[in-house]
Amino acid sequence: MTSTLITERLTLTPVELKDYDELKALWADREFVQHIFPQPLTGEDVWYRLLRDIGHWEALGYGNWTIRLKDSGEHVGSVGILDFRREVEPRIDAPELGWGIRPKFQGQGLAYEALSAALTWADDALNAPRTVCMISPGNEPSLTLAKRAGYAPYVETTYKGETVLLLERAAA
Repeated sequence: MTSTLITERLTLTPVELKDYDELKALWADREFVQHIFPQPLTGEDVWYRLLRDIGHWEALGYGNWTIRLKDSGEHVGSVGILDFRREVEPRIDAPELGWGIRPKFQGQGLAYEALSAALTWADDALNAPRTVCMISPGNEPSLTLAKRAGYAPYVETTYKGETVLLLERAAA
């Protein structure tokens, strides 16, 4: 099964080293990180995240995709299937989905388009009975997207001192 995904408006490719500068700009955006981290990430932090994401694909055969507009190649954000071995109770015992879209592209349905493609891939490739996601309770756009994609909350918990919701979705 190919790991490059094509949708009506998007191309999703596994993250690569060449994505660094765009990821560095994305993670430096305060509006983008507001529901994820207390402050923007440094270039060093982004580099470590990029290497982790490349390693996901190498070690597990899945990971984060870089989302680009199909027509122009412009960087939109990321969506991925993850295994971060998070230290959270209850333990996350299924593939975790995560996403992030540049603020200028939010509200255009691109996140749903990318997430739908990733979920279809996950349902076909992973043979997992369900996937989960972790979202800050104040992140209304992501909660709305998760619900639209079929996720429902199953527990409120704490991760790194912050309240989070764990949501689940049965495989199609």
